[in-house]
Amino acid sequence: MHKELAEPPSKLPPLTALYWMLKITATTLGETAGDLMSMTMKVGYGMSTLILTSVFLVSVVGQLLAKRHRPWLYWTVILTTSTAGTTMSDWMDRTLGLGYLTGSAVLSGLLLAILGYWRFATPYSMSVTNIRSFKVELLYWIAILFSNTLGTALGDYLADDSGLGFALVAAILGGVLASISAVHFFTGVSKVLLFWVAFILTRPFGATFGDTFTKTPAQGGLGFGTIWTSSFLVVITVIGVLYVTRNGYRYFTSVSRPGRYGSKP
Repeated sequence: MHKELAEPPSKLPPLTALYWMLKITATTLGETAGDLMSMTMKVGYGMSTLILTSVFLVSVVGQLLAKRHRPWLYWTVILTTSTAGTTMSDWMDRTLGLGYLTGSAVLSGLLLAILGYWRFATPYSMSVTNIRSFKVELLYWIAILFSNTLGTALGDYLADDSGLGFALVAAILGGVLASISAVHFFTGVSKVLLFWVAFILTRPFGATFGDTFTKTPAQGGLGFGTIWTSSFLVVITVIGVLYVTRNGYRYFTSVSRPGRYGSKP
């Protein structure tokens, strides 16, 4: 008899409450750290994008070559996509002069094209709870990079161009994310669809939440600055990653039900 080949382990973490807490913390840190380099340190949007994109490429190659899920590596890639996405978005919107609305529209189109290709032009499920192959994980990280880049442009558009301000937009997006969680638990709406909507919206939520702390009172923020805010978020994120590395995600209620992510939406 032929022995069945062991299925490789999933490369991505389970979707628990702790996962979403770390996602928000890491992407908020990506916003403040990107602003720290490009504006506070005066490196500039273009050079910061070049530097941070290079760091992202190194980290994502390490993640793609890894044989199993390593929390520190996974969350490093999430952070580097967020920092690179922050400066890339600002470079497009401000240096190139596209503006927040046009920049958001361009990035939304690119993200929808990637997700559409994944959904309709490949045989792979868009479920992220069972990613085991190189090709699917590559699609995942490309989508993550563009969603995190979109988050900065969309957050800035909602906060600045609409006149609502960072704190109010963060509160609105937080309410939307809470509503998505309720829809997940109490309706039969596709869990895959809800994941991607929530994942995309956590980025502008993190961007506006971070800006609420870093921007000056005259800009509608609390005035803590990028250095202190980024330092605090680094501590929180590192503690979270160390916790899941040591204990896993199992102590938090899972928000993904077995068997509900196994097919395309």
